Amino acid sequence: MQNSKVATVSVVGLGYIGLPAAAMFASRKVKVIGIDVNQHAIDTINSGKIHIVEPELDLLVHAAVTEGYLRASTVPEPAEAFVIAVPTPFKGDYEPDLSYIKAAVSSIAPVLERGNVIILESTSPVGTTEQMIKWLTEARPDLRFPMSATDKPDVHIAYCPERVLPGQVVRELVQNDRIIGGITPACSERAVDVYRVFVAGELLVTDARTAEMSKLTENAFRDANIAFANELSLICDRLNINVWELIKLANHHPRVNILQPGPGVGGHCIAVDPWFIVHSAPDVAKLIRQARETNNAKPRWVEGKVVDAIRSVASSQGISEAAVKVGCFGLAFKANIDDLRESPSLDIVHTLAKEYRGQLIAVEPNINELPSSLKDLGVQLQDIQTAIAECHVVVMLVDHQEFMELKPEFRKDQILVDAKGVWLN
Repeated sequence: MQNSKVATVSVVGLGYIGLPAAAMFASRKVKVIGIDVNQHAIDTINSGKIHIVEPELDLLVHAAVTEGYLRASTVPEPAEAFVIAVPTPFKGDYEPDLSYIKAAVSSIAPVLERGNVIILESTSPVGTTEQMIKWLTEARPDLRFPMSATDKPDVHIAYCPERVLPGQVVRELVQNDRIIGGITPACSERAVDVYRVFVAGELLVTDARTAEMSKLTENAFRDANIAFANELSLICDRLNINVWELIKLANHHPRVNILQPGPGVGGHCIAVDPWFIVHSAPDVAKLIRQARETNNAKPRWVEGKVVDAIRSVASSQGISEAAVKVGCFGLAFKANIDDLRESPSLDIVHTLAKEYRGQLIAVEPNINELPSSLKDLGVQLQDIQTAIAECHVVVMLVDHQEFMELKPEFRKDQILVDAKGVWLN
């Protein structure tokens, strides 16, 4: 699958998306220079190790570094292709924050040369790729960048969103179809050359704005479906119905496939991307906004259930609420990963820890140390057995495999709050 048209690639941003992409290019014998502002990440990668948790990635990075195909640095260097994979959070009233992309563009601008191609992978609001061209034009007026479909630029520009699932990134980078949105058809063609180095899936070509919207649409669709399940869980709780049994039964209909409810929606995509659509068209994105609000409200509902459980234990056992120990199982935003970004579970534990300081135990098998925000509130990181033995209230937040394989026998004086239905059935 090696394509001789691409010999050197620079990946800007070596996080959960950028590092796997860099390793994948390097695994195909392409020279890769990875750029990041995090010196710890740079040093870790250059030692042949990884600073994130992702199955199989450690082997790829170790091999790529050992064989001399992957090197990391804080200083950009010339390359044939530049792939930008930096964060795109929001600020204020869910306004997109493009400062990371602007910083990435500013960093590579001095080393750009005629014939280069720049591909933005960061999930972005519609129009971001065009904005990137404006920044580049200001930084390098000596180079011609694409402004219309008939342009013959010095540097080609395209947008190609990542579409991978944490925990399966290595496999999905290769197998998943990719959407390539060039500013011009020639830009798309150049980007196709880059991704064909390792992508076995179909490369679907469109324009940049449609490609930007496609990623947002995919995650907004998923968000709306999760919101339906989460709202259903509230209704079933009110009506004293087991929502997981209900969904299982309803899904026997040949055209019904309801997702599973949970404590909310997290991660750097589904919890963020729909707001980019809302911000672009606030007067018409009504359903998308409501889905976001429904999912954002679910953590507060779970917290209410935990508070009720704490009060019930204190009342039934004749102890103060300050003596009630609470075990929270899972901090990651989804199962079997270490990623805490935008995690509703982390949010729930943090909120409860502020109210019940020193009373919470967290169980998260995918991390070795708690975030300082939790440690400062007296939260302890413990193993499964210790948490179950010591806690009056057990809160299931993430369906990690370690939890799924265990069916604990709860004491009569314990209360289970199960936001994932793991230990209820």
